[in-house]
Amino acid sequence: MRLTRFVRLALAALPATAAAQPVTALVGGTLLDGHGGPPLRNSVVLVRGETIQAVGTLGTLAVPVGATVISTEGMTVLPGLWDMHVHLMLAGHGNYATWDRVYPPRLGPEILPATARQTLLAGVTSVRDLGAPLDEILALKRRVDAGELPGPTIYPSGPFLQHAPYPGTEAFRWGISGPDDARAKVRRLAEAGVKVIKLIDQDEMSMDEVRAVVEEAHARRLPVVAHAHRPEEIRRGLAAGVDCFEHTGLATASRYPDDIVAALRERAARGNLPPLYWTPTISVLDGYLAKRDDDEFLDDPAWQLGLSRTTVADIRASLARLDTLSYYRFVPARKPWLAAKFRQLRESGVRLLVGTDGGVPATWHGTSTIEEMVAWVRDFGMEPMETIRAATYWPALSLGVLERVGTVTPGKVADLVVVRGNPLQDITRLRQVAVVLSRGRRAVP
Repeated sequence: MRLTRFVRLALAALPATAAAQPVTALVGGTLLDGHGGPPLRNSVVLVRGETIQAVGTLGTLAVPVGATVISTEGMTVLPGLWDMHVHLMLAGHGNYATWDRVYPPRLGPEILPATARQTLLAGVTSVRDLGAPLDEILALKRRVDAGELPGPTIYPSGPFLQHAPYPGTEAFRWGISGPDDARAKVRRLAEAGVKVIKLIDQDEMSMDEVRAVVEEAHARRLPVVAHAHRPEEIRRGLAAGVDCFEHTGLATASRYPDDIVAALRERAARGNLPPLYWTPTISVLDGYLAKRDDDEFLDDPAWQLGLSRTTVADIRASLARLDTLSYYRFVPARKPWLAAKFRQLRESGVRLLVGTDGGVPATWHGTSTIEEMVAWVRDFGMEPMETIRAATYWPALSLGVLERVGTVTPGKVADLVVVRGNPLQDITRLRQVAVVLSRGRRAVP
């Protein structure tokens, strides 16, 4: 086989150091490149170093002599997945008060490396971490970026910004006292290196404070994500111009109020603005009853990877009776209305993003992203391709990094996942992860 003219030119344009890097070739599988077009059968993806060098098919794109060949026959190749709402500082423990008291000293040496690795092994190569102690999450990001630890690329918010932190949570929740303080807190986070600002309980803040957070963040080109638990949180977020809302929210209410739906539709119709994003984190609610009635999920070794035996035992004990946890108190009454709220969001025109609240009680980093995607398709009627793009293309666009990641495109970072079978026919095939490349490095197997 011969290289196409395009690939020869691309190779000629590479600097000598890049050309000398080893090549990995993923050969034979079906490629879903993230753009939403037809699948590419018998695909060939060439990776040189950390970069996707070329994409083609058997017979049109030759594999260079000496390349490491990974057969993807009978499998599907996708961009690395994103989870747009995780808490790597959490590992599924059922009691926040205990976790916040006992585990902060263990975050750096044990918890964060473990949850980061679990996430990557599930095919999730990028995450938006929405709430963690600033120094610890940035230290983890630096170590992962440097290749010292296996883990996804982290886009952290650092601490939540809210009216007042809950007692005992001051390390990862920062209170806001007036517009000047709001701007100062955002500046501090931006200068530290966060990639997004997390705003919660904005209905307890003044509108001047909310606007100050959003304006200062946007001035520094940082998107703002905001909780959507209560109607006034949504109204104030819309008025201030936040970029993304989190959770389905509204407790046991059957629907979003008409004025909010109308406002979402009006915002979505303004084509001169970027999309308004929404991360429903719906599977943590949708899957509660199954976990409550069958505790086999506690025996999954994926969530235990990297955790000490004492930590595993403590987490298991904390989840012995999900029906007794305050976290899940109202979920049975919320579950009947999840489909209606999800449908309202879809029909409003907001752009949905896959996110899981990974790390909250009984929600494992190693499985939650795929289960969110399965729930979207199986329980809420989303098309598989649309769901996959909500975990690849749209997250990258929302964070302004689509030119570097989010699709399988020559010149982009080589974040790739290979699964057995065809997830367009059966979305549960995403559970069958065969290969993960993170920045060109093979993480699985």
